[in-house]
Amino acid sequence: MPSIFAYQSSEVDWCESNFQHSELVAEFYNTFSNVTFFIFGPLMMFLMHPYAQKRSRSIYALCVLFMVIGLFSMYFHMTLSFLGQLLDEISILWLLAGGYSIWMPRCYFPTFLGENRPQFICLVFIATMVSTFLSFLRPTVNAYALNSIAVHILYIVFQEYKKTSNKELRHLIEVSVVLWAFALTSWISDRFLCSFWQQINFSYMHSIWHLFISITFPYGMVTMALVDARYEMPNQTLKVRYWPRDTWPVGLPYVEISGDHKNC
Repeated sequence: MPSIFAYQSSEVDWCESNFQHSELVAEFYNTFSNVTFFIFGPLMMFLMHPYAQKRSRSIYALCVLFMVIGLFSMYFHMTLSFLGQLLDEISILWLLAGGYSIWMPRCYFPTFLGENRPQFICLVFIATMVSTFLSFLRPTVNAYALNSIAVHILYIVFQEYKKTSNKELRHLIEVSVVLWAFALTSWISDRFLCSFWQQINFSYMHSIWHLFISITFPYGMVTMALVDARYEMPNQTLKVRYWPRDTWPVGLPYVEISGDHKNC
């Protein structure tokens, strides 16, 4: 039985040819395409700082987890080890759990919890712990289970899209869904159409998944911040800005808080 640390000890292997560019790196492009996680993570931590100070400093933890995902993904694709696979997938699971805990609107909580966020966070923590242990049982299905969580997130986003007349929020939801759809298409394409991509000598769809999903994170974060503000920060005005310039055709979204308009 191979060690969980051993190269290629994971049952999961992606379409890119192994050890083609280096004797130390199993999947070269899949490994180094994670560099965007280390760019967007610190940037979002900096850009969302005023919002985090007002809403929850747990936002910083999400940004750190996002960078941890990039690190573990690099380790997994570099080694294709079983340990690397589990670290990659479990870190994604905990990032999603953190996002649920902070931003899930109370109206979507299970009815037996009422609208009690601390109890909801406990429920999310327990479910995530159980899922973490279950991930060791059938590691080959972990990635499919993680992607299936997107169905529930899409449901919530769709419900909020129907409720709001905020043009900024509607635009962010549209862009986020399109980016996620491109990312998922790349992931599925690499998994199920590998023979086609190998025939045309383009086995890099999983690398493209990394790029799309890493840019989806900032858009998804700001989308959920705006959704959450409708319920948790009704007296605050959140304005969507883009780094480095609002006038540029593309940019990294973040929120700017106008201030509290409540009368003393």
